[in-house]
Parts: sequence; structure tokens; C-alpha cells
Amino acid sequence: MAAPLRGNVVSGVHKTVRQQQEKVERQTLSPFACLSTRSRGRMRPEEPCSLRTTFQRDRDRLIHSKTFRRLKHKTQVFLAPAGDHYRTRLTHVLEVSQIARTMAVCLRLNEYLTEAIALGHDLGHTPFGHAGEYSLNLLHPKGFKHFRQSLRIVDFLENDGRGLNLSWEVRNGILKHSKGYGEILPDDMTELPATLEGQLVRVADIMAYVNHDMDDALRGGMIHSDDLPGHLRKIIGDRSSERINAMVSDLVNTTLRMNDGRLHLGERMNETINELRTFLYDNVYRNYRVHNEFEKAQRIIRDLYGFFLKHEFPNGRIDSCCPPHGLSSSADAMQMRHRQVCDFIAGMTDRYALALYSRIFIPRPWSVL
Repeated sequence: MAAPLRGNVVSGVHKTVRQQQEKVERQTLSPFACLSTRSRGRMRPEEPCSLRTTFQRDRDRLIHSKTFRRLKHKTQVFLAPAGDHYRTRLTHVLEVSQIARTMAVCLRLNEYLTEAIALGHDLGHTPFGHAGEYSLNLLHPKGFKHFRQSLRIVDFLENDGRGLNLSWEVRNGILKHSKGYGEILPDDMTELPATLEGQLVRVADIMAYVNHDMDDALRGGMIHSDDLPGHLRKIIGDRSSERINAMVSDLVNTTLRMNDGRLHLGERMNETINELRTFLYDNVYRNYRVHNEFEKAQRIIRDLYGFFLKHEFPNGRIDSCCPPHGLSSSADAMQMRHRQVCDFIAGMTDRYALALYSRIFIPRPWSVL
């Protein structure tokens, strides 16, 4: 009977499975890829795993986190959708991951780093999507951005305040993924993640949402297939799969042709994606049906925020790493409370926020038995 596999001996040196994978990375990945062995490290040093590379461990920590599981009940575009086939924040993250990983493989970049950034990039999103983010940004004295909250979650809030202790490259990709209404690939490199893998997630994010938001809007009857301008349909097709394939193929082929250590979209495709994003803003995101529900969601966030500034959290729960003791002034105490309330509400799912709001603010019918 053959002996169990315990790693290979190469030139008399015992190599772990992780070290063999790191060797494969060095032999097969692009010179522009971020190798696991070249990571800038973690906030707290750790012993390496014998089986998994640095970025594989990051991916696993993210996918097993409580915050990741809550994404399944957080809004993408449609608030608390009743239909089973509408996207949620979790399905968005998975679609971003798949698109980014496909491009990473084609460009011979680090697929595990790409996947980890994609899985973690939206952990900080609030209940009710951008309506919740908009509200918290107004309510919290220091403002609120979901990408900063995502980093706060992986650094401090997860794992009972210990965080996930992710690598610098994953944390950087999470922090720099968001583009808002700005350029997809700006010339200013300081606006971009430091790795090409992080930049892939930034591009995959918009590729995913302009396509799946279009698909959901069609399913919901908000727009019709022939509403999309004909010149856009001619470039990227009529079906979601055709549009994604056209965008991915353009980035991969243009980047390989340039071969200069940067990501590139063809000029026509870059304009097409931007025009499609504008179309969605005008016809879906600002649609009165969506906007009216967002106003209701903002009222829920405002009322919950004001309530918990003055009252205890359910079951004495404090979803924040900030210590409650040792405050030097009442102003410090109030600042701490704002931080705790913001963390608590940002972590809610849509249905938890709705249930909590109903429990606190909606009168219960009185009955005599």
C-alpha cells in the first residue's frame, strides 16, 4: 500500500502544500500579478498555513464570516424583494466574484486574491442599499461610506471585535473598490487599488451591477428590452450573458494587447458602460417606484438611529469594537455612542430593520382575553 501523501521532497527539502502552490504561482502567473509570497502581511503576524496561501486564507475567513451571511437579506436595488429571482447584496457579490475571477484567469493574475477582495468588497453595505448609506452618511457626525465600513468590519467588528486580520492587499482592494459615479479606470493611480487584482474587482463591480440591475428592472416591468438605446444593444447585445461577455472580452483583449501593467477598456466599451450606467440612473435608480420606497427606508433608518442614541440595544447588544469605559468627556461619550449606533444599524438586514422598527414604533393591537 502506498504511503499517504504528506508533501513532496524536492532536492532534499520538504515542501508543504502551500509552498508548492506558491511555487506554481511564481512559475505560471503574470509578472504583473501579486504573488502570495510578496504580500505586505497582516495587521497582526500569524504562522502560515501548511495548506493554504495567504489569500486563500483571507477568502475562507470572509466567506465564513457572519457579516457575509447577512448579505443574503440586504437590498441590491429592490428593497426587501418578495420575488425569489431578484438580486440581493449576496448574489451581487457572487456575480462580481465570478466575473473578476474569469478575467484574472485570462490575464494570469492571482485568482485567490481577486476572489477574496470581491467577497469582502460590500460587507459594509447597510440595510436598504444606498438609501441606508445615504441616511447614515447624514446622521453620523463623521459621515458614512460603505467601503470604509467594509474595512472596519474586517479589521475590528468581525470575530467579536478581533477582526479577520486580513492581508494588506485584500484590505486595500476592499477600501479602493468603489467608484460611485466616477471614472471606471481613472488615470490617477492613487484612486485605484494597489494591485491589478483589486482593480479587476473595481471593474467587475460595475460590469455586474449594470447587467443584473438591468435584468431585475426588466423582470420587474420597470423598463422594456427595447428601451435600451439601439446603438448600445448593437455593441453589447440584448441578453445579460451577451453583455457580460462583450465587456469581459474587451477588457481582457485590450489589456493583453497593451501589456503595460495596467488594466484597459477599449474607448468604445468604456463609453458604452458609462452610458449604460447613466441609462440605469435615469430609468431605474431614480424611478419613482424605487425612489418612493427609498424615502420610506430612509425614514426607518432615521427613526432607529435617533431611538438607539437614547436607548439600549436589543438584549444589551453593542455591535462595535469601541470600549464603553475610559471616556474623557461627555462629548467623547456621545461620539462613541454615534459610532456604536452606526455600526449596529449598518449591520442590520432589511428584514431585521423592518421587524425592529415595527416592534418599537408600530402600536400593537390591544385585546382582553
